[in-house]
Amino acid sequence: MAVERTRIPRAQDEIFDARRSAREKYSALVVGRPGWGALLKHEIVTLVAQSVPGALGFALRKALYPALLGRCGRGVIFGQNVVLRHPHKIEIGDHVVIDDHCLLDAKGESNRGIRIASGAFVGRNTILSCKNGDIELHAGANIGFNCELFSASRVVVGEGTLVAAYCYLIGGDHDAADASKAVLEQGRVSRGVTVGAGAWLGAGVKVLDGVHIGDRAVIGAGAVVRSDVPAGATAVGIPARIVHEAGSAR
Repeated sequence: MAVERTRIPRAQDEIFDARRSAREKYSALVVGRPGWGALLKHEIVTLVAQSVPGALGFALRKALYPALLGRCGRGVIFGQNVVLRHPHKIEIGDHVVIDDHCLLDAKGESNRGIRIASGAFVGRNTILSCKNGDIELHAGANIGFNCELFSASRVVVGEGTLVAAYCYLIGGDHDAADASKAVLEQGRVSRGVTVGAGAWLGAGVKVLDGVHIGDRAVIGAGAVVRSDVPAGATAVGIPARIVHEAGSAR
């Protein structure tokens, strides 16, 4: 994968930027569009629907959240306290479930944002976080509880792939070429993460930047994946090592 150097401003630098008003900073970080109209629409929908419990909450979010999104298909379920940032860059297909307390953050200056295809499931407390990158969940992808997908370039989860709870797909890294700089002063690079179709990541798997996991590959629980895993292979451990390849005898 090609290395992409990217500018990822620190959140505190943006929050305490004295050159902009509080409204301008809030709009840039959360709404994603300038102007009072976009801000008021975002605030009204959030206030009325985001935290309402029970069946009424589901109905309100189903009716109102599409007004903020770039696209929203039929039969999409939004759980309680689902948070949307830069929602105009989020597109969702039909019959998708976004469970309670998820964060969909499509933040960025030049990115496309988040694409969630039909039939996908995003489990409770999961975070999809763009830092000027893109995230794609293909049809039927299943992301378990308490996962994080971070993208400073491109992170893809293939069709029908199962990502178990507490997994972390890390589509970005620090540029450690200059060891004289503290980590927070280093630049940022990203090559992205790709997981093919029909794969299975066990609970607690960590996939580092630049890794490609092939179709139908299996990654054992708790593994840390630093290098590519071919289609149909099984990898386990820290760092992950391949213990079975497609076509070989077990």
